[in-house]
Amino acid sequence: MPADSKTRKWLDRVERLGNALPDPVFIFLGLIALLVAVSVAAALFGWSAVNPMTGETLVAKSLLSEDNVGKLLTAMPDTMAHFPPLGLILVVMLGAAVAERSGLFSALMTRAMRNVPNRLLSPAIFLIGLLSHQAADAAYVVLIPLAAIVFAAAGRHPLAGIAIAYAGISGAFAANLLPGQFDVLMLGITKSATQLLVPDHMLNPLGNWWFTATLGILLIPITWYVNDRIVEPRLGAWTSPQFDADRTETTDAHGEAKGLRRAGVAALVIVLLFAALTLWPGYTPLINSDAAGPARLEPFYASLVAGFMLLFLVCSWAYGAAVGSVRSHRDVVKMMTEGLATMTPFLVISFFAAHFIAMFAWSNLGPVMAINGADWLRAQQLATPVMLILLLMMSSVFDLVIGSASAKWSAMAPIVVPMLMLLGVSPEMTTAAYRMGDSIFNIVTPVASNFVLVLVLAQRWRQDFGVGSLIAMMLPFSIAIGLTGLCLIGLWTSFDIPVGPGAPATYAVTTR
Repeated sequence: MPADSKTRKWLDRVERLGNALPDPVFIFLGLIALLVAVSVAAALFGWSAVNPMTGETLVAKSLLSEDNVGKLLTAMPDTMAHFPPLGLILVVMLGAAVAERSGLFSALMTRAMRNVPNRLLSPAIFLIGLLSHQAADAAYVVLIPLAAIVFAAAGRHPLAGIAIAYAGISGAFAANLLPGQFDVLMLGITKSATQLLVPDHMLNPLGNWWFTATLGILLIPITWYVNDRIVEPRLGAWTSPQFDADRTETTDAHGEAKGLRRAGVAALVIVLLFAALTLWPGYTPLINSDAAGPARLEPFYASLVAGFMLLFLVCSWAYGAAVGSVRSHRDVVKMMTEGLATMTPFLVISFFAAHFIAMFAWSNLGPVMAINGADWLRAQQLATPVMLILLLMMSSVFDLVIGSASAKWSAMAPIVVPMLMLLGVSPEMTTAAYRMGDSIFNIVTPVASNFVLVLVLAQRWRQDFGVGSLIAMMLPFSIAIGLTGLCLIGLWTSFDIPVGPGAPATYAVTTR
């Protein structure tokens, strides 16, 4: 994919078409209207599917039914409050706003730039994005704005920093260098599906590790090229006196060094606190003692949102007190208030995005679509690599309209996994193919729950940055990641490479 004039013209056309769309609020209103119409038609024609896991018949429900209209009007506050990114970003921003306005972020990023070569910024941030999968959605509100600051401090375009961070966090979500809670969740669903065919089948929660780690390693140089040779040149040179003014420091080098030392001590205290809550004998609120293996750490992973907020808040307070940007607790509260005020556009869009996602769930269209789509795949007697590539493509198409990876897999796995087992494909290989497909369009579909958040973060650096701008910026990453996944799936099954520890790509299964 050369960074030539034809590529730029094509992406410019995508951006113009995307930005010609209405405001995101009205895009979601249009999607809600379309969803209502489809749900009414699906219910009228009795569109349904049988969940092979429970035997329950899932029937598409009209959003104009008495129950759904009542739920829409009576549960509106709860629907807004339960929008997945909402609470997360508000909590983290309480600390991040103080860190930004106290000068801590600027000081840290400036010092970091002295040691990291400018040309290595893209791979470094992408690698951090891969590792941040352990932090779940917290990475969106921590790494993405920080990446923009890092790029701007280095004299590079901050939107390119947002692009490479977003690609690492969401576009490469199928690439985990280190196994985490998502691996446990997905392979737990796969295990239940395998036991429909082989009741005593055991599944390793690390069964995708070799594949996901290889994918991550391959994507580092590929996304580096895409960001530095295609995305950033198209964005143009970055010049912003406002950013320089924002990061102008009123303290001398000695005061800054003193502040950073205090922030370091505060960070150590927070880390030790969370370590104690995880490891202290007889008192481990961040460990699930009833679980086994990596699943024991699920409460710890969930606590990282609170951990980031406390880390930012305590460290920035310590830093600000040393350099003079925080003189009392009133300054801290003022910084929190100003930080949350910048998120007002996100709150407005979140209301409509939350209702679209909730109404999709109420309609039952998601699981019915997934099960029927998987059933169609079952009827195609094709070669193993072709079957897996079709599964990948079907997963990627569903990702355009159904955000939750686990929800789609819960519906698809009971059909897809046993069917491919009978064709000699291991459950771990099937899961890897599904996860690969589920990652490709994460960064270009406006219905993704965090797409709106990234759009708002980008608009802080360029106010006219629209939906089309974000799609055009991220599309080269989607294409590159998708092609890499397609090739890797084909090679993996052709050479029968183990997917993870004790997990072959293909094998013979005998039902009992």
